[in-house]
Amino acid sequence: MTPPDSPPAGTPDTAPQTPPDTPPDGAPPLRGLRVLDLATLFAGPLCATLLGDYGAEVVKVEHPSRPDPSRGHGPAKDGVGLWWKVLGRNKRTITLDLSTPGGRQTLLRLAATADVVVENFRPGTLERWGLGWEELAAANPRLVLARVTGFGQFGPYSHRPGFGTLAEAMSGFAAATGEPGGPPTLPPFGLADSVAALATAYAVMTALAARTATGRGQVVDMAIIEPILAVLGPQALWYDQLGYVQPRTGNRSRNNSPRNIYRTADGGWVAVSTSAQSVAERVMHLVGRPELTGEPWFATGSGRADHADELDRAVGSWIARQSCADAIAAFEKAEAAIAPVYDIRDVYADPQYQALGTITEVPDPELGTLRMQNVLFRLSETPGAIRWAGRPHGADTEAVLAELGLSPADIAALRTEGAL
Repeated sequence: MTPPDSPPAGTPDTAPQTPPDTPPDGAPPLRGLRVLDLATLFAGPLCATLLGDYGAEVVKVEHPSRPDPSRGHGPAKDGVGLWWKVLGRNKRTITLDLSTPGGRQTLLRLAATADVVVENFRPGTLERWGLGWEELAAANPRLVLARVTGFGQFGPYSHRPGFGTLAEAMSGFAAATGEPGGPPTLPPFGLADSVAALATAYAVMTALAARTATGRGQVVDMAIIEPILAVLGPQALWYDQLGYVQPRTGNRSRNNSPRNIYRTADGGWVAVSTSAQSVAERVMHLVGRPELTGEPWFATGSGRADHADELDRAVGSWIARQSCADAIAAFEKAEAAIAPVYDIRDVYADPQYQALGTITEVPDPELGTLRMQNVLFRLSETPGAIRWAGRPHGADTEAVLAELGLSPADIAALRTEGAL
């Protein structure tokens, strides 16, 4: 089901706005896929956002009086939460209290028309409302139910409240992050949630591919503590085979050197990486220390890591005499890997990001033109797109329910019941 056309020109900004349709040419690859987003904060909703970016019709279902808390997280403009504008993009928004009889019946009717349901209630909550997998599969045997929780659907911690911060702590990420001798360090953004969202979107597409072969849907059980552990590389194997526990090394790496952040003469910062042996050799020639490349220990990444103090002094002292621009130009000429350390202001101004269209403009009836991160990747034939930013709470309730076949009297009755 495709959102209706946008309102006629001249519709005042204060009137309810209908999300625009997707242009017919270059139809996105997930057009025709319907997703019900029942989740909040942040992995589940972001999974649905990623699907919506590539054409899925996403219907965001929020509680009538307790909307997704992301609407109130972080800075706001004119009382409108900005995080929600990103997380809620390409989603139609309706209100529904799933714990009421009317809300339950309406959700089952919606599920019968959907391909995917994404939820992140604690295990047993949907079952308590009569909306567990058994009931959802009876309404739609082809449905894929993505269940995103902190600890998964079973096990001794499954009923604990879980957030990405806990996954960053429990996975080993925080223990390996920070300066030597300093405390474990958490990221200042939703890293584990974002990794779990990517993993859940992949899992959903895998389940949909399986449905093509079997004709049946299935349950995706995503524990947020697991995907971030998966991206930590060989830590588990290192411990299994060697008893090795990765220590905190700051910006250094135990796998290669030089690898660090260095200060330039004009007060900037640059990152240098030498994962490839040839690049490490080029760097040492560039900074005037070619003799180090003849040392026996220089021949391997781990050998260089054992001599990081000497290599960092060589690279750091050379960079400290260069401006940021000159250091980058010299590394580029030497075909060595370097990048400036950016904040978001630099991202906006960078010509490579501009060439890629990484930051894009999105019209919004509440706040005007918004600039935000574009879709995650480019497809040459069927590209994704941001069709609209996050919409007001419940803005599409009447339209979505009417498309489901509910009459105005039915919708009024649900409102009287408190289901909407």
